[in-house]
Amino acid sequence: MSRHHANMIRAIYHDPPSGNLHWRDIESLLRHVGAELEPLSGARYRVTIGRMEDIMHKPHHSNVLDTKSVQHLRAFLARAGVTPSVYETKGEDAG
Repeated sequence: MSRHHANMIRAIYHDPPSGNLHWRDIESLLRHVGAELEPLSGARYRVTIGRMEDIMHKPHHSNVLDTKSVQHLRAFLARAGVTPSVYETKGEDAG
């Protein structure tokens, strides 16, 4: 995993949630961890990781996720098994 993606995962799980997470970076991270993104109507995307599925909303005006969206993303990633500890362990195994 690249340092950028590892930093993104840590930022998603950081408390308080970051107010500086850009949609394009989140989309890149999701694809990196094996997610499928399917555009739906409007700014909605169906995101599937393994057997876990959720609907995410692309920000409308600023391309930066608000706090509620970051919390929603965090909960989805946790259910899908994408956590900082899992990916930090994988990074150590590769090194």
